[in-house]
Amino acid sequence: MELKSLNSFIDIAKKKTHKKIAVAAAEDLHVLLAVADAMNEGIAEPILVGNKDKIMSIADSIKFDISKIELIDEKDAAKSAKLAVQLVRDSAAHVLMKGLVTTPDYLRAVLHKETGLRKGDLLSHIGFFESPYYHKLLALTDAAQNVAPDINDKISIINNSVDLFHRLGVQCPKVAAIAAIEGVNPKMPVTTDAAILTMMNRRKQIKGCMIDGPLAFDNAVSKEAANQKGIDSEVAGDADLILAPNIEVGNALYKSFTYMGSATVAAVILGAAVPIVLTSRADTDRSKLMSIALAASY
Repeated sequence: MELKSLNSFIDIAKKKTHKKIAVAAAEDLHVLLAVADAMNEGIAEPILVGNKDKIMSIADSIKFDISKIELIDEKDAAKSAKLAVQLVRDSAAHVLMKGLVTTPDYLRAVLHKETGLRKGDLLSHIGFFESPYYHKLLALTDAAQNVAPDINDKISIINNSVDLFHRLGVQCPKVAAIAAIEGVNPKMPVTTDAAILTMMNRRKQIKGCMIDGPLAFDNAVSKEAANQKGIDSEVAGDADLILAPNIEVGNALYKSFTYMGSATVAAVILGAAVPIVLTSRADTDRSKLMSIALAASY
């Protein structure tokens, strides 16, 4: 199975148990638009935490009837993140979403050792991109969470991502471990990491996917580019998931896909007790909606 469109997440989410989503600092126009759309699609029911007056004003401006939605008044954004996390811990909500709260405050609440949502695994970020220049959805990890992952971190990041792909119906996602070159160079540790991951996959030490690397980005997404360089690989030109070597590469690709590649993205954080929606303030309403759908599909 291949995922062709972000709309697939809405279709999958509709087949799953109805999810409640706790929104931290919900006084954000684009977040409320996405939440309203998610309700209309029948994939999520929100619990809004934040500045009640601002939330009600924004909801009124977009004709979003929140009279029957649970609304918890908390004007401090950092405290609203803690309250939203607590709702998840109390099983009152099944998904957590970031509103008008800074990412550090949001993640501080998520990662708190005693009151957060850690479950022992490494947290990692994944984004799915719908681009007119690629034949299916292309996922990217990690563009926002892990700064300089070592080989063990990369194994955890792959496992988090592969688990999500399986839940979405893709039984053997193709993972491209990218580097600046497609050959192994001992002076470039990223290439040796990619080669180790590839061999671990072939020896069944990393299961449920197909890994190849190192691959330069063009080889990962273009079969023609791979053929020109004599690369014989089932992953090359048909990758489902790009494993970035570090956050700089991941973040640059994320922004390049959206700003220069006309892509729409759905993104979540994996590895916590529940899926966590973490979108950029610059992401579109549709991206935020699809991120909710992706989390609800998990």
